[in-house]
Amino acid sequence: MPSMRTILPVSVAVLALAGCSREGELVVDQGVGVAAVRTSCPAVGIPQYTGDVTTFSRPGDTSLASLDVTATMTNLRNSCSETGERVYTEATFDVLARRNTTAGARTVQIPYFVTVLQGGTAVQSKRVGQVTVTFADGQDRAVGQGRASSWVDRSAATLPEEIRERITRRRRPGDADAALDPLADPDVRAAVRQATFEMLIGFQLSEDQLAYNVTR
Repeated sequence: MPSMRTILPVSVAVLALAGCSREGELVVDQGVGVAAVRTSCPAVGIPQYTGDVTTFSRPGDTSLASLDVTATMTNLRNSCSETGERVYTEATFDVLARRNTTAGARTVQIPYFVTVLQGGTAVQSKRVGQVTVTFADGQDRAVGQGRASSWVDRSAATLPEEIRERITRRRRPGDADAALDPLADPDVRAAVRQATFEMLIGFQLSEDQLAYNVTR
């Protein structure tokens, strides 16, 4: 699989906007005009260009006549448990597949990866699994299901107390920094980024498959 730096957009937003918060969550509502909630759970998503895969029956031939199987990753759902010293995240997803030739029953194994990133670029772990898709005789469409999980140390995903204080300190009208966003401070932004994790799931593509997705 190609480098994450080449296929990922800028890291997902480090703070997710929310209208309410739970006890223990970090809320930013002084001087920035919005309430933003941050938890230790990683953001979960599918990196750009990795949510689809296409295979061809003849190597090097990407014409329609050589098209074999296409598949799309969709319905990504996730849950997260923050109750222990390690944060556990689990995700499920569907793979919608279509084949060009419908004669006979056929089973296809489609590989996918699960990667945990810290700070938007640092790969903490990567695993590869497979989704099984079975076509019945005469059918051109089939659906498979996949599952992924990850663990993140709570301490690594928790902001230092000094940074939390700088973000949440109540500012009074007239203070020099009353109208300033605390996240504009480079030290604060760096600390938030370092404590931010993402769990990324996508098809395990070859260089040729990735190039096909990018240019089609």
